[in-house]
Amino acid sequence: MDGSRMSPGNHSAVGSVHRARHAHSTAHPPATALPLFTPNPTADHFHPTLSPPESSQAKLPAARMYRDPNPFDEGADDNAFSNGGGRGGAGGSNSQFQFRPAEPVGFGGGGNRDAAVDIPLDNVNGSNGKDSELSQWQADLKRREADIKRREEALKSAGVPMEDKNWPPFFPVIHHDIANEIPANAQRLQYLAFASWLGIVLCLVWNFIAVIVCWIRGGDSKLFFLATIYGMLGIPLSYLMWYRPLYRAMRTDSALSFGWFFLCYMLHIGFCIIAAIAPPIVFRGKSLTGILAAIDTFSDNALVGIFYFVGFALFSLETVVSIWVLQRVYMYFRGHK
Repeated sequence: MDGSRMSPGNHSAVGSVHRARHAHSTAHPPATALPLFTPNPTADHFHPTLSPPESSQAKLPAARMYRDPNPFDEGADDNAFSNGGGRGGAGGSNSQFQFRPAEPVGFGGGGNRDAAVDIPLDNVNGSNGKDSELSQWQADLKRREADIKRREEALKSAGVPMEDKNWPPFFPVIHHDIANEIPANAQRLQYLAFASWLGIVLCLVWNFIAVIVCWIRGGDSKLFFLATIYGMLGIPLSYLMWYRPLYRAMRTDSALSFGWFFLCYMLHIGFCIIAAIAPPIVFRGKSLTGILAAIDTFSDNALVGIFYFVGFALFSLETVVSIWVLQRVYMYFRGHK
């Protein structure tokens, strides 16, 4: 029913009801409900479902400055990436997160993109100097290699044979190629001369070993030094004085090389005869393993005497072979000429 059409009787009835309720509330006041907890006015947070008492509500403005912002508040317009840093523009220092603008990455630092980079010039100059020196060294090496090749080609075109060291195979010391450089009709004779040179090498090495055994058994130390001199001088001199000239004479058919070979080879044969005899008045006797030295040492020490007798046999065989080679080379020289 519309309130505007209410009768005066109804108004009196409603007023009596209100007066009865007011008298009842005055006679029986409602029990005051105790709060579930005592709020702390300085606390930063309050329970969302319980409202604080009026005394704490009066202090809320003072405590609100310590409260953290609600990240779920739709009204918050804080932009963590803006220069203002949150609400209030310049007053955005209350925001929980503060971000610094990203600095440009570079060698200059400090946000200056056009900053000059300091690079020590000493290292650059040093590396450039080393590179230039290395390039110069490589160019010089290539130039020398080209010069050597040019000379080799010039010698080959002029007919001068190139002599590369190829013997012995395990440690090349000399150039030796009878099969390719000596005429076919003289190769056998050249091999015999080569065997004669190897024979004198063997004789001198064995002589050195026998004298060492004699020295160990109580011989004179001077014998050891003399045997060392024989070996160190006899082997290279025999190659240079008579075998190499014969090799060159067979290859080039030079009469001068043949004459030099005959002279030096006869000296070689004379040395082999003296070494096979080993007279006591020459080369201090026992410094060579001849027959006389072998007999003398055998009476004192049988082992030393055996070594000396073997040396005597080697020198005797070398003498015979050398005489035969000399005769054959002379016949080849006369018949060839």
